[in-house]
Amino acid sequence: MSYNVFNGAIKKLKQMLQRLLSLPKDQSFFLFGPRNTGKSTLIKKNFPDALYIDLLDPEEEARYRRNPNTLKHEAAATALSHIVIDEIQKAPKLLDIVHYLIETTSKRFILTGSSARKLKHGGANLLAGRAFVYHLFPLCSMELESLFNLETALTWGSLPKIYQYKTDEERKEFLKAYAHTYLKEEIWSEQLIRTLDPFQKFLEIAAQMNGRIINTNKIAQDVGVHHRTISQYFEILDDTMIGFLLHGFQHSARKRLSSKPKFYFFDTGVKRALARQLSIPIEPSTYDYGDSFEHFIILECQKLASYSRKDFQFSYFMTQSGVEIDLVVERPGQPLLFIEIKSKMDVQERDVKELVSIRSDFPEAEFICFSQDKREKMINGILVLPWQKGLSRYFL
Repeated sequence: MSYNVFNGAIKKLKQMLQRLLSLPKDQSFFLFGPRNTGKSTLIKKNFPDALYIDLLDPEEEARYRRNPNTLKHEAAATALSHIVIDEIQKAPKLLDIVHYLIETTSKRFILTGSSARKLKHGGANLLAGRAFVYHLFPLCSMELESLFNLETALTWGSLPKIYQYKTDEERKEFLKAYAHTYLKEEIWSEQLIRTLDPFQKFLEIAAQMNGRIINTNKIAQDVGVHHRTISQYFEILDDTMIGFLLHGFQHSARKRLSSKPKFYFFDTGVKRALARQLSIPIEPSTYDYGDSFEHFIILECQKLASYSRKDFQFSYFMTQSGVEIDLVVERPGQPLLFIEIKSKMDVQERDVKELVSIRSDFPEAEFICFSQDKREKMINGILVLPWQKGLSRYFL
């Protein structure tokens, strides 16, 4: 990136890129998302006059933990209509006070968090629908607009801070520090595991196997723990929003839950940091490039569907004979959508043969391929779309 382009990027980022997530002004809500995705920046931009409580500050956290009723007294004293509590999982008992204040006052609460584990497993008061739930992810290509570069996204991911660094060495050091901070602040300090070493080894293996079907027994052998511990580790990754499970598509929910899932990390750069691959360049037309492109597209689909408040359900498809489709999207009131993802710039018949092979089994479904083709085209009944056009057409 040239000096002028870099300075332009910094200027635009300081002005705050326009995020696609729209937040309500007249409702209380949770905003969940991994660290450094821009939750605080987005909240401060949308609610500049709110009372702001930052539980990442150890003194603030200790004060509210000692006496949760402090929040009640402060709410009574302020004329401000909105109260922000950043990293609410640090003091989940505050949710009882928030619940009371929502019921008895006109205050609106904005509750952010980078981990849902204590809230999900600690019996926390989740406000019984009195607060909406939103998620914020790393920047997507549509938010970056002219600043977007595919090679940057595949290599370094799209956490906002990536675009504040001028050199690849700075980006590498940031991502390494991010991985260390995740272990220190989200895992170890919160006492989610008893021993750190096997979890660190698990993280590297899980990152190297990103997007592949999970074999807990094999990972357990490599890490040196029980296979049930590996399942718990994946649950921790999901609860701390470092990634998500993608289940195999079946014709019933019961079967879907019994199928072996894949796991995807929430950011391509963080995945590469955890896998210790940051020093390895991603070259076009290689296996790693194709894997990273597939990972990137799946993340983009997830982000846009979430921001558009679409009630889509994602899975992957695999037959007993090994035919595999990257993404299946169940869309309420619409046909099933099967998506194959190809990093090629000129998709040919052989690249869509698996979609063609299953099309007769789902006569009402749509079958498409996202690629780097310049124009859309039809091959044996399969619509091939430039990935940007496909994302806009199906997920916005």
